[in-house]
Amino acid sequence: MADKITKVGIVGTGFIAKGLAHLIRSSKDFHISKVLTRRPIDSISDFPLESLTYSLAELIDTSDIVFECSGDVIHATEAVLAATNANKKVVTLNAEFHVTTGSYFAKKGAYVTDADGDQPGCLARLKTEIEGMGFEPSAYVNIKGFLDLNPVRKDMEYWSEQQGIRLEQVVSFTDGTKVQIEQAFVANGLGATIPPNGMFGTSVESLNDLDFLIRASEEAGLPISDFVLCKGAPPGVLIVAKNKEADRLGNYIVGPLRTREKLGYILLRPYHLCHLEALNTLRRVVKGEPILISNSENPRFTVAAVGKRKILRGENIVRGAGGFDVRGVAVPLHNNLDAVPICLLQNTKVIRDIEPGQIVHFDDVDLAETTAFEIYRGLIKAV
Repeated sequence: MADKITKVGIVGTGFIAKGLAHLIRSSKDFHISKVLTRRPIDSISDFPLESLTYSLAELIDTSDIVFECSGDVIHATEAVLAATNANKKVVTLNAEFHVTTGSYFAKKGAYVTDADGDQPGCLARLKTEIEGMGFEPSAYVNIKGFLDLNPVRKDMEYWSEQQGIRLEQVVSFTDGTKVQIEQAFVANGLGATIPPNGMFGTSVESLNDLDFLIRASEEAGLPISDFVLCKGAPPGVLIVAKNKEADRLGNYIVGPLRTREKLGYILLRPYHLCHLEALNTLRRVVKGEPILISNSENPRFTVAAVGKRKILRGENIVRGAGGFDVRGVAVPLHNNLDAVPICLLQNTKVIRDIEPGQIVHFDDVDLAETTAFEIYRGLIKAV
């Protein structure tokens, strides 16, 4: 008897969606049911015409699994809500969604997981692997090569064209918003914490120079979620960990797997391959495996919007994450309940002046009434 073919509905038509759709068309175990788009259908050439739809209901009705990768938290929240209300399992490549409204779905017991391929999913998978070998994580680390907290539009437009990805994605990668979102998600999802004054984001000459994260973890009593800047390092993730059995064996583990001061071990995953790895997540869902990573039922961190420039009353913040007005910073949720999550800022009118470096509060802006905003309000009431 032939293996069952699983029907996957894709929410989004961007870079990730295109790549995943191409992989699915080449696979023997999956089939694209529908692809939800908000673009004019006649402007899209990367998907079979018959798969494109404007109807979320049609996508859900024809799919076994919904894969959300729109990159838009407000749109994603609507899509995931409809899918889970229909008892469909949801896989995402959208850390922005998880760190903003994902905990609502965790609380209601819905099957909503982020995928392998992006840094949070890769760290979650690596955690499972190393804990099976007796390692105890001290730090979950995202590796970056550079950071510019307030990049110039002209430079970002150049790199957007060179890399073939949307301008807002390039900006979010460059100004640190993306890594703040990812590591806040990791902290919430993997039971870690963020240093009291925010992520260290330390520049290191070598990935062996991470003993300070072990010390920070010992002081906090929890693993640390953070990132490092290391030129020439691979674009992947690593976990700094302890292992009593490895310690007992002395020099059994040597070289690049030890921290400089030999306080712990470095388990490096030197790549993350986005949609290429996401297909394996879909296969694990079909097999009935549990959620890889969610934002948890009780998140401890949110990602606030912080002004990059002086924003005057009456101006509009066109977009939060990936824009030129604000950047994202992970902050403790319990004492920042009035901080606006950066991913809720879309064409938002400013009603009080915002200074550079200031956290944007709900009283500073006129946020649109969306399902995502309603869900977030409900989440903070429970804190």
